Amino acid sequence: MESWQKKWAYNKYWIMAHSQQAYNDIRQLAKNNDWSTDKEQALDKIIASTELIEPTKQTLTTAYQHVWGYFKKICTTDEKKTYLILLTKLTPENNELGSFLKLLAIKYKVTYLLNSRLINEL
Repeated sequence: MESWQKKWAYNKYWIMAHSQQAYNDIRQLAKNNDWSTDKEQALDKIIASTELIEPTKQTLTTAYQHVWGYFKKICTTDEKKTYLILLTKLTPENNELGSFLKLLAIKYKVTYLLNSRLINEL
């Protein structure tokens, strides 16, 4: 896998949790898998600028719903109930849902998530 793809895989959900606009900008850069040094620099700049953006309830909700997709068919009924309860309580200040999703990533050994910035920084 090319370095930009690895960088994108690592940062994808973290970016989504901070800024939908930054996420969309990176998707546009990656369009058609036509990568260049200029695009690499643009990616680095977007990631750096996103570090200055605080997550909102909406951006966290969107990112966590994407992450939840890895578990929704394999989790227990109790885990689904917990997810739904924590989702309703989610705010940037009350981020129990992120910790819960991290535990699920560990429990179900979802390597892609375990190697992601979002899960690693929780």
